[in-house]
Amino acid sequence: MAITHARLIALPVVDQDRAKDFYVGVLGFAVLADHTMGRVRWLHVAPPGAGTGFVLTVLEQGFAPSGTRGITLESDDLDADCARLAAAGVEVEGPDEHPWGREAAFSDPDGNAFVLAEPPTGGA
Repeated sequence: MAITHARLIALPVVDQDRAKDFYVGVLGFAVLADHTMGRVRWLHVAPPGAGTGFVLTVLEQGFAPSGTRGITLESDDLDADCARLAAAGVEVEGPDEHPWGREAAFSDPDGNAFVLAEPPTGGA
């Protein structure tokens, strides 16, 4: 196999505009694509310079997002990022100290959960 990296992660959302406001306005992500194709809107966001992005996708009517788990975002300044999230009204758990670095947890407005991690000083 010649897999080089993960390109996209689909995140289920209820309202793409609200999700876009959160990912761009609160997390500081860039919009890489925002296109309407028939009844489907392709909304692709990512942290600036990241190789992996997120497609904010609305599930079929009648299905509620279950909340994606297990996504870790890396931070160069965990304390500042936690303060920014809290100032935007996001509930943040942590940060907590671990042998592998510091981590905090938060969720987007649709219940998709994230870990925000800062490697230990000197790298991971």
